[in-house]
Amino acid sequence: MATRILSISGLRGIIGDGLDPTYASRFAAALGTIFCGGKVVVARDGRGTGPMLHHAIVSGLLATGCEVLDAEVCTTPTCGVLVRHHHAAGGLQITASHNPIEWNGLKPFAPDGSVFNKELGQQLIQILETDAIVWKDWSGIGKVTKLEDPSKPHIDKVLSLVDVDAIRKKKFRVVLDCNHGSGAVAGPRLLEALGCEVVVLGGTPDGRFEHIPEPVEKNLGDLCRAVTQHSAHAGFAQDPDADRLAIVDNTGRYIGEELTLALAADYVLERRKGPFVVNGSTSRVTADIAAKHGCQFHRSFVGEAHVCAKMRAVHAVLGGEGNGGVIEPQVGYVRDSLVSMAYVLAGLTEKKRTLAKWADALPFYTIVKDKITCPATAVPTACDALRKAFPDAEARDGDGLRLDWSDRWVQVRGSNTEPIIRIIAEAPETKDAVALIDQAMKVVESAVASYL
Repeated sequence: MATRILSISGLRGIIGDGLDPTYASRFAAALGTIFCGGKVVVARDGRGTGPMLHHAIVSGLLATGCEVLDAEVCTTPTCGVLVRHHHAAGGLQITASHNPIEWNGLKPFAPDGSVFNKELGQQLIQILETDAIVWKDWSGIGKVTKLEDPSKPHIDKVLSLVDVDAIRKKKFRVVLDCNHGSGAVAGPRLLEALGCEVVVLGGTPDGRFEHIPEPVEKNLGDLCRAVTQHSAHAGFAQDPDADRLAIVDNTGRYIGEELTLALAADYVLERRKGPFVVNGSTSRVTADIAAKHGCQFHRSFVGEAHVCAKMRAVHAVLGGEGNGGVIEPQVGYVRDSLVSMAYVLAGLTEKKRTLAKWADALPFYTIVKDKITCPATAVPTACDALRKAFPDAEARDGDGLRLDWSDRWVQVRGSNTEPIIRIIAEAPETKDAVALIDQAMKVVESAVASYL
């Protein structure tokens, strides 16, 4: 079976096994049909397969009469900013985010620079499934316009959020691990604009990852060592398209992706009161922070589109996901590692304490994540088995299954971007979180084995 995952959020697949230039061109043409031949921003992360897909996508968009605004290598949030900046009909980012190197994907953007919502995503899928693409004749073919310095509008927006002069006076030393992703074109520039002395790891955006691209602790040993080696105030790790950020504190300790959103919220909600939205897989520390600052707290289903929809509905001042994805509406309804870095540095400036001490001052929970490779059709079986194994928990359906107790929770759900089931558990004590996920993993593995 071809490895290709199509959802309302876009497309991911393995190059040569489900994702090829023919399908990519059709996907782009379906998008061009929705955008009725308007301007479309096209960007890509640093993956080596990006140029091949780029040519196929441009062909599909031109054939449906679109003007392609070519941003070349850019971060995913930059693509969203550019859609609004150029009043485009939409955008398309070529990226597989944190997926392994053999993957790539296509992530469409709506006219307001946000990720596709459910309605637009379903419209795109219907056009693909019914082959309802509107091709233009020779007189209606589109054109390509190269964008000059495409990262600048995004960097400028992020800088407008914080007191740049105050941060510059601190002269922070930061290690930034771009891992040869698209963050290399904007991350160092932003940090330098904030007066930081920047040590860059993997600063060439060519997709030749120096470690497994997902920015989790087991993949970031070099960053932890570099922070201590350079006596840095912070270490930041971006995923390949730079919409997620993981953090290493000044002691060289990985404090993770979950605390990226928590630290940003602790800084923002103290200054700007309002609703705060996270997804159903995000640590309880975010709820505690919202309560601390007297702000409404909301949870959505997992997925950037779901978080953004809930943020719009409640007029949230901030939102995001516990995978290191902060969403700042003033910049765009897209997860954004540049926003995350700016808010963490602004917080360090105003709180006048080290990153380690700031992180330790937050409520403590241990969240543990694991996964099982299997088809999405096995998810209902896994959910049923877990529900029966924990009859004393409060069960919440709709996004896989989440089981809650007074002080802990466990969730099982199918990934929207990979053929896997994710299992997540959280508890105040590390041993309890580990025990909970171990028990859940045994239940899910047994259920999946019987299903297959």
